[in-house]
Amino acid sequence: MADDNNVLTDLDMDPAAGANGADNRPSVGLLNQYVKDFSVENPNAPKCYQWNDQPKVDIQVNIGASQITDEVHEVELKLTARADAEEGNLYIVELAYCGLVGIRNLPEEHAHAFLFAEAPRLLFPFARAIVSDAVREAGFPPLLLDPMDFGALYQQQLQARAAQAQGEGAPAAPTGDA
Repeated sequence: MADDNNVLTDLDMDPAAGANGADNRPSVGLLNQYVKDFSVENPNAPKCYQWNDQPKVDIQVNIGASQITDEVHEVELKLTARADAEEGNLYIVELAYCGLVGIRNLPEEHAHAFLFAEAPRLLFPFARAIVSDAVREAGFPPLLLDPMDFGALYQQQLQARAAQAQGEGAPAAPTGDA
């Protein structure tokens, strides 16, 4: 409620925060982002600029996460772009783009999903721009990577791991009144 001078007088504090004001609500955030490792190779320059055939471009994406402290994790988005022609390799760009993610009071399954789906989604546009610029600076047309659905990739990985676990003799989940 506001008094006559429009000053907030009743904050109606959230009782879930605890009597002592303890911060026990879930929170996540991207604290920092940076290039951890970066490599651009143009092994057949300058003769590759004379090649006329359409290159075959291969893109590899990998995501990793490691715990730094109790509340901070490093998420690493690795992108490898390789273009090959009949005559040989045009370029190889390897990028490890990282973000420090702060996680507090979040259940493990939600934290895992954030680290392997949402954090890479936040990092990808920056990594995509770095790769594009690197390919252009190597003397080729910029490589414009399509947007990726990291949430769907995460779900596919979970399903693949579950199928693999069941295929390795792990007991199937009970059904009915088991």
